[in-house]
Amino acid sequence: MGAQAINIRLAEPHDAQAIALMSRDLVEAGLGWKYDAARVRRAMRDRDTLTLVAEERGGIAGFTIMEFGDERAHLVLLAVRPLKRRAGIGRRLLDWLMESARTAGIESVHLELRAGNEAARGFYRAMGFSESVTVPGYYRGREAALRMLRVLRVPGPASYTWRPPTLGQK
Repeated sequence: MGAQAINIRLAEPHDAQAIALMSRDLVEAGLGWKYDAARVRRAMRDRDTLTLVAEERGGIAGFTIMEFGDERAHLVLLAVRPLKRRAGIGRRLLDWLMESARTAGIESVHLELRAGNEAARGFYRAMGFSESVTVPGYYRGREAALRMLRVLRVPGPASYTWRPPTLGQK
């Protein structure tokens, strides 16, 4: 089943446990469990955080959590179930986030990933992210992180192309 059969929607409180288990098993494996269901629910309630799920026949095929600041956003988590990868689900989730960030006037989106995760590294590169720095011991002193960023607009005030019509002037 392709990405078209997947429904991307805002996460709801009843999704928290499934998201937490995916985070534990697919993102945080070997590092300890930080994003349990209670923390995921707090993220859902935070007005500056966007939590999405990719749903297929009532089950969650993927999810993402992104925090928004004034000018920067931080992609906290993104995961797609292994059997659902390479079907465009991650791309659809990230596209929704990037459009939301552009609409919010965000300058750049930042993320960290395990430095050795070549599949994720390639995915984010293909999605327009650039590598910025490697941080040794970032993950509980045991594993290095690679920081990546995607610039959405040049720093400074957002430019608006729309102008109000001038009434009665030619």
